[in-house]
Amino acid sequence: MAKPNPLQEQLLKAGLAKKSKVAEAARAQEKARHGKGPAESAEIQREAERVRLEKVERDRALAADQKAKARANELMAQARQIIQDKKLPRAGESEYRFTADGAIRTLLIDAEQRKQLASGAIVVARLGERYELLPRRAGDQVRERAPDLIVLDHGQPGDATAADEDDAYYAQFKVPDDLVW
Repeated sequence: MAKPNPLQEQLLKAGLAKKSKVAEAARAQEKARHGKGPAESAEIQREAERVRLEKVERDRALAADQKAKARANELMAQARQIIQDKKLPRAGESEYRFTADGAIRTLLIDAEQRKQLASGAIVVARLGERYELLPRRAGDQVRERAPDLIVLDHGQPGDATAADEDDAYYAQFKVPDDLVW
């Protein structure tokens, strides 16, 4: 048992405290000193558990976000590597113009490449600040990983959206059957 402090001794001598109460207070002080205090209330435990669960959920969401960013970076790197490996050599003097990022861009190509571009056998992909020609198959692989790197593809059915809008607009104007040109 711990030795009572001077105040407790004075209270015992004066008869204002009982020896059992002094011993109980000494034990409580000893427990408090060693961190063996009374058990926390249920409310404090529930609050601590709620805070812990919130932290676990935040950590899980942060890890999922980091994993998604890492995956996106990996796919972008794969797409760039495909473009670098599969690009077609451009040897020609004919200029081919197309729009990308709101500006008109120009590539020097030959007559065969022009035909392949028009038919959709070749696509144009962005590689940094440059534009490269890719065969259709490589273009499809790049589109799976990073669709925004494909700048021009005449073989895609999705390019007809402007034509569909024009057709819808002009449908309101009926052409007479007896019109002779």
